[in-house]
Amino acid sequence: MALRHGDNLAQRLEWEPSPHAQDKMKRYEKFADEIAELIRSGVLAPGQKVPSVRHASRTYGVSASTVFQAYYLLEDRGLIVARARSGYFVREHARRDLAEPEIARHEAQTTEVDVSELVFSVLSSIKDPDTVPFGSAFPAPELFPLPRLARSMAQAVRDMDPRATVADMTPGSHALRRQIALRYMVNGTPLPVEELVVSNGALEALNLCLQVVTRPGDLVAIEAPAFYATLQVLERLKLKAVEIPVHPREGIDLDVLADSLERLPIRACWFMSNFQNPLGASMSEDKKRALAGLLAKHQVPMIEDDVYAELYFAQQAPKPVKAYDSEGLVMHCSSFSKSLAPGYRVGWVAGGRFHEQIARLKLMTSLSASVPAQAAIADYLQHGGYDRHLRKLRHSLESQQHAMLAAVARHLPDETRVTRPSGGYFLWLELPERIDALRLFQLALAQGISIAPGPIFSATRGFRHCLRLNHGHPWTTRSEKAMETLGRIIQSL
Repeated sequence: MALRHGDNLAQRLEWEPSPHAQDKMKRYEKFADEIAELIRSGVLAPGQKVPSVRHASRTYGVSASTVFQAYYLLEDRGLIVARARSGYFVREHARRDLAEPEIARHEAQTTEVDVSELVFSVLSSIKDPDTVPFGSAFPAPELFPLPRLARSMAQAVRDMDPRATVADMTPGSHALRRQIALRYMVNGTPLPVEELVVSNGALEALNLCLQVVTRPGDLVAIEAPAFYATLQVLERLKLKAVEIPVHPREGIDLDVLADSLERLPIRACWFMSNFQNPLGASMSEDKKRALAGLLAKHQVPMIEDDVYAELYFAQQAPKPVKAYDSEGLVMHCSSFSKSLAPGYRVGWVAGGRFHEQIARLKLMTSLSASVPAQAAIADYLQHGGYDRHLRKLRHSLESQQHAMLAAVARHLPDETRVTRPSGGYFLWLELPERIDALRLFQLALAQGISIAPGPIFSATRGFRHCLRLNHGHPWTTRSEKAMETLGRIIQSL
């Protein structure tokens, strides 16, 4: 039976809204988001004039001052540009249209996983801080409120009840789990605090889930391409991969998954439903609902890796597959590493029917996540303005995505195909087939530029002419020059 105790959840959480919790958007920010959504959806096309200040004020019932503030914000986000005596126009983000990558459908087969040496060789080469971090898996540290978090840690440690550090040791801080449960509730996925286990980052949560539902030699359905850490975990646990192709915009191919579940004794699935790494794909709500139904039909558990869910560019947060799971089969894993506190290593899992097994395995392995780090994040979530920070972070990532897409269009070959995700901070590029991404990686690194080559995202070392680029760092002249250099290297191959 799935844990679904949403009744009177706010009362069960002993929570009352505070001025800090009610982090309301200003009117001009809401209006800016409405215009941004029209741009994202294509209603306002690149180069098209946006409504004049007078027209927008009259049509939307807001003051001219509000419209001006909104347009200034949209300028800062790189979405519109002012032209002298002409008004505001949607920014032309690229000199040419960028085609979407093509992911070939295929019948899924079982694969022994052996990629760690390749992954380690790539990752060990991109640690130099002087290297342009297009190959990094992390956004820029300066995008996060680290000084404010430090103050939260100092305050939380001073106020810490020593008895709570023992009582909450394995499941994690009750104050933190309460704040996490509130965010689930606000997003339309109510669940009890008791279902949550705090972990040492999302990766530990994912490992715990996989170990609870599999044994060595079992088959696990994963994405193709998949985040390389997924492949490394399968390799370490001696599990076999069943690669399910991922559409660059719509997510996993449900037809291939359904066929695989019929043909093969798959014991678990490990998928990212929102802003999938490396493609950036997001499943529609209908596909998420259908996936939950498919899991229920075959009684196969799913590990949902949802670490990028807070990094959406649209006005509404995407729901996880967990929201459509009526049988407790989905173990939803996330963390604060990508949205708030890189380095604090605080993640969690909402384990559904597997909650107790996950908690016991956590107790047997690492016992507890960092108590001061949990206390700091709990204090920040309650008092620090998390939603205000997230809006600023999302705007930065979207602006940086536009800058990178424009640079791809300017400097890379015309045959290049690229994704355009609606969140996160990765682009997936499909280069001309003659290009060997591993060779490109070596040549780019020699010029001080890191990239993430396609083969590290595949159990079969496929995607040899593909790469992932990170736009999670502020776009500078150095970034632009690096993209220009990357284009010259590709043209020379």
